[in-house]
This record gives sequence, C-alpha cells and structure tokens, in this order.
Amino acid sequence: MDDFHTLTATIERILHIQCGNYKEDYIKRRISSRMNAISIKEYRAYNKYLLSNPEEQEKLRNALTINVTKFFRDKEVFETVKRELIPEILKKKQRVRIWSAGCSSGEEPYSYAIVLYEIGLTNPSMDALIYATDIDYEIIKRAKDGVYERPALDNMSEMQIKKHFTLRPDGKYEIKPHIREKVRFQYHDLMRGVPIAKYLDLISCRNVTIYFNEQQKNDLCKEFYDGLVAGGYYVMGLSEYLGKEMEPLFKQYRPLLKIFVRQ
Repeated sequence: MDDFHTLTATIERILHIQCGNYKEDYIKRRISSRMNAISIKEYRAYNKYLLSNPEEQEKLRNALTINVTKFFRDKEVFETVKRELIPEILKKKQRVRIWSAGCSSGEEPYSYAIVLYEIGLTNPSMDALIYATDIDYEIIKRAKDGVYERPALDNMSEMQIKKHFTLRPDGKYEIKPHIREKVRFQYHDLMRGVPIAKYLDLISCRNVTIYFNEQQKNDLCKEFYDGLVAGGYYVMGLSEYLGKEMEPLFKQYRPLLKIFVRQ
C-alpha cells in the first residue's frame, strides 16, 4: 500500500469517512489544502501528524465534508419550488415532506422552510416537515444553532431577513423559531443506501454528487427513488447530471434547473 492509500485508510478508520465514495482527485485536493496549511509535504508525514493531533483531525474532517452555500442559492430553483412544486403537491394532500440531503450548515433546508412558511400563510392547514441530514456531526451542530454571517443572506430581501432572523449583538444573524421548528436535523451517511424516510415529496441533494464516482451517483439515485412517492421531485445541483442508467427512474421536469420527477 502506498503512502496516499495508507493515509486514506487512516482517514476511514479515525474519521469514519469512506474515501472510496469520492473521486480520488477531490480527496487529494482537500488533503493537500490541509498539508499546505501546516507546511507538510509528504503523505507519510501528514499521516503521522494526523494520528497524533485531534485538532487536525477535525480540520481535515471539515475540509473533506464542507459545502459552502448561501440561503436561496440558485434562486430560480426555489422560486420554481414555491410557484410550481409545492402547489402541485398540495393539490393531492396537505402533508408535505422534504429531505435536504447533504445539508451542510443549514442554509438550504432553512431556505425550504422559509418557502413553506410563506406558502403556509395562505394555506394554514398544510403540515410541513423538512429532514436535513449530513455526514459531519460538527456541521450539523452549526446548522442546528442557525447562526450566520451577513453574506450568507445576500439572496434574501431585507423584509425576509427581518422577518426570519434576529440580528445578534455580535453582528451575526440567528434563524427565528418559527423557521427552525420546521427542520429536523440529524446525522445520515448517504452511502448507506437507505433513505432517511419513505414517501417523501421532494428530495434536494445539490452540489454533493459532483464529488462521487459514477457508481456512487447511481446508487444514490436509486436510494432517492426508494425514498420518494410516485411523482415526487428530485432536485440536483445545476452542475450535476442524471446518469443514463437512471433515466427510467426519473423523467425531466425542469431540465435547466435539474429538477426531475420520480416515475
């Protein structure tokens, strides 16, 4: 086993991150960013440092799993969810279940919660819940805290910010309880092959599969198929794509926005 694969074996053992589920180039780039930060040039030396340094273990975990995002990233996607997808779901029932898979620090699921809150103002009988999951325990904690820097809110109007956030003395913005209560955060490994719940109406997994190999992408697509109701929606990142083998499972709804419907 060469030094790189010895290091990835260490990562899998102590951080419980399965490196084989990601493209090797991605893993190498993230590891190199940490090695450069502490001026270590060889995988063998970094492996030794990692084993003896719990603080570095957390920094590497963050480097491997972090997903930089904002509220309402790709606004047209959320506008389509609000204008078309949720109203279509509500034609059939008042219960709406969404899964934000790979939710990172919470901007995406809270964005969906704001959409549902705004729809609920004219549809008070709607019963809505969002499952928000990630593989990183630390980032889940941050998401639950719901505290953000001002740039994360750049895609929101001042009216939305005042309505849904509290400006704290330290200049950060904290999500208000009426939005927080719509989201249920928990740990989940997407590579387990088991969806967080069944009979979901919408699964949003955006800018996550770009780090996966083709087999992992297909396995994840099957997992989402199993979790969705017939006619449920699968929302991908704008730079992602559905593999040809998965086309029998999903049909296009808004191709440019990467929104698909379960067959």
